[in-house]
Amino acid sequence: MKPKVMLGMSGGVDSSVAALLLQKAGYEVTGVTLRLSPDGLMPEREGGCCSLADIEDARRVCYKLGIDHMVLNFKELFERDVIAPFAAQYEAGKTPNPCVACNRHIKFGAMLDRAELLGFDYIATGHYALIEQTPQGRWLLKKSPAAKDQSYVLYMLTQRQLAHTLLPVGSYPKPEIRRMAEEAGLTVAKKRDSQEICFVEDNNYGAFLERYTGRAAKPGDFLDETGNVIGRHRGVTRYTVGQRKGLGISFGKPMYVTGIDAEHNTVTLGGEQERYAHALTAGDINLIPFDALEKETRAQVKVRYSAAPANAALSPLPDGRVRVKFESPQKSVAPGQAVVFYDGDTVLGGGTILEKES
Repeated sequence: MKPKVMLGMSGGVDSSVAALLLQKAGYEVTGVTLRLSPDGLMPEREGGCCSLADIEDARRVCYKLGIDHMVLNFKELFERDVIAPFAAQYEAGKTPNPCVACNRHIKFGAMLDRAELLGFDYIATGHYALIEQTPQGRWLLKKSPAAKDQSYVLYMLTQRQLAHTLLPVGSYPKPEIRRMAEEAGLTVAKKRDSQEICFVEDNNYGAFLERYTGRAAKPGDFLDETGNVIGRHRGVTRYTVGQRKGLGISFGKPMYVTGIDAEHNTVTLGGEQERYAHALTAGDINLIPFDALEKETRAQVKVRYSAAPANAALSPLPDGRVRVKFESPQKSVAPGQAVVFYDGDTVLGGGTILEKES
């Protein structure tokens, strides 16, 4: 009997080719598209993750390949576990990563639970990363050799999730994925990748939060690094640490958001040197090759998805927290953002940035 796989299909080329590769490898594949954004939260749009258009694209691919397709409604879970925490953290002056939360709670959480309930052996996605098992039976997450490595947003995967997950496209470069889709006659072969958060239209976080919470952003003071008032901001939800553009005020030199104090409704700005942090503290830690960090460990660390890995020392702190001390100061370290630890190509784990040390 063929192993049964529930494949998350967004309607894009990556998950579509994942279906093709799984089918060729001898799996019994069922494509599943998730309905996530609550009704009326944002206008329906073409190309947005899990939109109606994407559901139709996924359905057409499944029909072409001769595999079953279903739609799962996870709207309530998505609002509870992804959107509501995102809004709360932004209002608290943090910079959350909703894609990490979605992977943790929805794609590799609720979808895996549903797959097991329905008798599937595995789930699969079109993420670019690799899963391997050591001779001792420990599951590892590794970087994709492709340029589009997505291991950063998968650092939270547990041993159970890794053991029941397949990542078929993880070792292929993107041009090869598009070539395979075109050769198979899949209509999504040239479909562009989605670059935005699925529930935030045009990357306008401030407008989304006002619409979602029903609360208008409250203007407040811009401060310099010594606490002097140097201007007025349009509400803390309209800024993130590291931001330079869109401040709405000119200072005659580049100025960056270096801190956000939601309690006092202030946004601190600094120059180039004030952007950098030499250390940070992270919480909500998930580790993959081992259960606990027991001593200082050297690692390469990414403080955001697009950041280059930086050499650092990881030190265990009470309550499972980790202190990260960089060899060279890192710019735009944002509380609320994910920080991910690597040993070469192996993902050691990661967590959420709690505070930075300048």
